Amino acid sequence: MSITKAAPPGADHRDAAAPGGPRQQAAAPGGPREQAGASQGWQFNSPLVLVMLLLVLVVAQGPIRRALSVPVMQSWMTVFVAVVCQALPFLVLGVLLSAAIAVFVPPAFFARALPKRPALAVPVAGMAGAVLPGCECASVPVAGALVRRGVTPAAALAFLLSAPAINPIVLTATAVAFPRNPEMVVARFVASLLVACVMGWLWQRLGRADWMRPPARPSHEGLGKGAAFWDSVRHDVMHAGGFLVIGAMAAATLKAVVPATWLHAAAANPVVAILALAVLAVLLSICSEADAFVVSSLTQFSLTARLAFLVVGPMIDLKLFAMQAGTFGRGFALRFAPATFALAIVGSVLVGTVLL
Repeated sequence: MSITKAAPPGADHRDAAAPGGPRQQAAAPGGPREQAGASQGWQFNSPLVLVMLLLVLVVAQGPIRRALSVPVMQSWMTVFVAVVCQALPFLVLGVLLSAAIAVFVPPAFFARALPKRPALAVPVAGMAGAVLPGCECASVPVAGALVRRGVTPAAALAFLLSAPAINPIVLTATAVAFPRNPEMVVARFVASLLVACVMGWLWQRLGRADWMRPPARPSHEGLGKGAAFWDSVRHDVMHAGGFLVIGAMAAATLKAVVPATWLHAAAANPVVAILALAVLAVLLSICSEADAFVVSSLTQFSLTARLAFLVVGPMIDLKLFAMQAGTFGRGFALRFAPATFALAIVGSVLVGTVLL
């Protein structure tokens, strides 16, 4: 005869409902066993993609070697490697400097340095881009930080447009890419600064506060200075480096694969040439430290058409549109991007006509 002790009333209910109780632990969807099983599943990440790519290259090395031995592919590889090797040092230096500015220079410094009157703050902010190196990937969050710290949006937008185009790293890269045309450096500086200031004044005159969403806090806030610096470097290198490779591939394709008669036909018409390279700059989304090396290889086009490529690219392209929409709102980007594109083309034509 066994005696069973009756459980207190509500004991089973408490066991089932109490956090960490036996029944809840067994049924919890995030329990140890299920979490262990989930962690053992396939994770599609960058190292896995790299390993799979290397395996494909090893397995298919014979066909790849035969394909690269074709004269057209040899010419393609020559242009591709030349563009990447020329642009990579400037890209790395620009990324390091832009990360240092974004992390170590407080946004309050810009607010104190700019004049209080918006009409004067716009050109001062535009000229500030000449002494603060940074690519367009860094200029968007810096402009967002300026607006968040109380800088007038017109001045912040002038800095956003000018900093990637007229800083010393970009101008030096332009001089190296166009050694026989030093006037391209002056033309790029003047056209980019002119467009940035005019866009800032237009926003001050015509822009509305409800068109621009207040920017959120940057993701690296709360991290230490060193961690935030290297996080910014990794982000910019991955993004800018990837677009550099895409741009180099496009330049090599235009140089080696596209029939020369097509390029000459497009370059023969000044209007078509300028529009074609302006649209190409938007689509390729090349970092401003590297775009001069890409467009310098397109010798069929006039210097004015190539200037349009250099002015449009750092101000508006696919990645910049996405970043501007994410920082200031889609309504802002839908209004700001087309106006910037049109004004950049007009400014390039005017400056090119005078200086080139």
